[in-house]
This record gives sequence, C-alpha cells and structure tokens, in this order.
Amino acid sequence: MSNLQAVENQKLQQESSPVVRTSKRQRDYQQIALYKDVNPLDWEDWHWQIKNRICTKDVLTQVITLTPDEEKGIDKAKGRLSMSITPYWGTLLDPEDAGCPLRRQAVPVIQESIIAPHEMTDPCAEDRDSPAPHLVHRYPDRVLLLATEHCAMYCRHCTRRRLVGDHETKDANSPSRFDAAIEYIKSDRKIRDVLISGGDPLILEDEEIESLLQKIRAISHVEFLRLGTRVPVTLPQRITEKLVNMLKKYSPLWVSIHFNHPKEITKRCKIACDMLAEAGIPLGSQSVLLKGINDRPYIMKKLVHELLQIRVRPYYIYQCDPVRGTQHFRTPVAVGINIMEKLRGHTSGYAVPTYVIDGPGGGGKIPVGPNYILSQAKGKYVLRNYKGKIYTYLE
Repeated sequence: MSNLQAVENQKLQQESSPVVRTSKRQRDYQQIALYKDVNPLDWEDWHWQIKNRICTKDVLTQVITLTPDEEKGIDKAKGRLSMSITPYWGTLLDPEDAGCPLRRQAVPVIQESIIAPHEMTDPCAEDRDSPAPHLVHRYPDRVLLLATEHCAMYCRHCTRRRLVGDHETKDANSPSRFDAAIEYIKSDRKIRDVLISGGDPLILEDEEIESLLQKIRAISHVEFLRLGTRVPVTLPQRITEKLVNMLKKYSPLWVSIHFNHPKEITKRCKIACDMLAEAGIPLGSQSVLLKGINDRPYIMKKLVHELLQIRVRPYYIYQCDPVRGTQHFRTPVAVGINIMEKLRGHTSGYAVPTYVIDGPGGGGKIPVGPNYILSQAKGKYVLRNYKGKIYTYLE
C-alpha cells in the first residue's frame, strides 16, 4: 500500500462518512434512513454512487421535504438534464430549507420551464464553432474537447443543457468517436492548449480517459492539457489513487474544478483535492455567479479563502449564461462587479478570480470589473485604489 493510499484510508476511517455543516445540524449518510444500511466500502465506491443516484421524486422525498415548486420542476425535468443527484451530494442537502445553496443547484424547480426572451439554447455558439464532432475551436491557440455528455450530477444552471444528460447517443461508447477531433488538432499547429470537458470527463473509466490523454499528448505541438470537472465536488469518491497515478503521467496537466459555494468544501472533498495536489497537479476553480447562492460578497470571499486552504486557485467567476430556463439564477452584472470590488485589495491577490461574461453568440470570455482608471491624457493616468484614494501615474 502506498503512503498516499494509507493517508487516504486513515482519513476515511476517522470519518466514515462525509460531514458538512448545515443550518440545522451536522449530518452524515448513516443519519439518513435511505442510506443507514449502506456498507462504508460501497459508499466509497464511485461506481456505487453513480448506480444509486437520486433520479426520481419518490427517492428524493426520502432525503428532503419537497416544495410544490420542486415537485412540479421534477415532473417537468425529463429527457436532457433530467434530475440526477449522487447519494453523497444528497446527504449535504438541508432537508427542510428549499433555499439551501446545494439543494438549489441540484433539485429542479418549476421556474426552469420559464424561458426569457433573450435566452438561447446554445448561448456560447459552441455548435457554430465546432469544426469536428465533440470539438469547439474559438480561440486561436486552444480548443475544447467535449469528451462525454454525462455528469455525476446535473447542475440546474448548466450552460450545456442542450447536450448533457443521461441519454444514449449513437457513438457514445465508440472508440473512434474522437478520431476526427484528434485529426483536426493534429492538422492545426497553432493549437497548443486542449481543454477536455463535457459533461464531465472524469465520469469516464480510467482506461477511456488515458486513451484520450495518450492521443492528445502524442501531438507534438500540444503543450498544455486541462481537465474541466465538478467530480471532486459532487462525487469525490471518484478521485482514486489509480486515477491520480494515471493523470500524473501526462504532466503538465491542470485540473479546473467547478466550485460555487463554501458548503461544497467538505472534508471528503478536501481529501480528493489533496490527492490531486499532492500528485503535483495544479488546481483551479471556476464558479458561476448564482442568484441567492453565492451573490453576496461575504459568501464569495469565504469560498475563495477556503479554496486556497485546499490548494485550489480561484480562476474565474462566470456571469450565468443566458441559457434557456436559467433566468431565476442570473444576477445583474453590477452584482458581480460589486463582488470584485469587495475582493480586490481586500484580500490576497491569489484569492481574486477574474469575473467574466461569455459574450452571447460566441464572443468568448470578456473580463468585467470595477474601473480603476479615472482618466488618462498625454502619458498621465489618474487612478483610484481599492480604498477609493486617488493617485497619479506619469509615464
């Protein structure tokens, strides 16, 4: 047994189940009747977690008390982006409070059926910028490879809800399904950076992930590989020693993790992030600004501080994309700018992400933030600092 596995086992023995603070009490999976007889070894098996996801109203009512809006939302959430919640995540939900930030991200509500006039099926125009199946090429030197349409849990604010869900596609398990994308990357020597996302690529089996990494790493002009995932948050059991040892072989490999709220950073989540960090894999966080979930400066500051403590660098805060059925999640842009105003200068620079709007229609990420340049003329800049004090810089 390796030292890494020994440390993991010791931690898991000390806390046989994930623990998180909620507004009510400390809870773990054995305190929920639905899971009280689950063997701890099964609970730690990511395949068991996937197989036993909460996908129906009848099962969810054994975990939380549903509101009428949630019941109607679940009834309508069929087909793509239907409800799917890992047992692990289910144990973190407040059973009585429908405003629980983790519950709102996972449980459908009837508001998802309301389509605002400006909302789009594909707000980032990824389909338009797809030169090969599963591939998006928007920026000159980097591409996005969509490795799967499946996730451990389906977040209700998902920007790829047109694609993502537990449904079958004709080439879902074909070993050749990425051939055209790989050939395209080979053909364009400007491409130096490949982001593998989905869905969630870590839902694939280790062998499938490695096969894809091998093919991309074999392309001489690809310098940089990234994985975009929410698995350490929604299914931390998936981060195994076997997976981590495999990922280490493809350095430099970076992992971008989707965190939205401090309550997501449980002890079990920290173990998963520790395993990745201790393997030398740099970790970054991408958050979506969500109304009533993380749109208060003190919540976002707590999130970025706790991310640094688990060695995850806050990277982006995204304005919630105008994807169909997500109007109830979106905040005014001014809310995001105010959060940046309360972070920049008020905390460590490493804790300050970049706030971006993905330009609707395929404009790409556009940084948005407070204005610190008050005026400029003939080499003279009038600036303000985070306290509002005025300074002049002469070129």
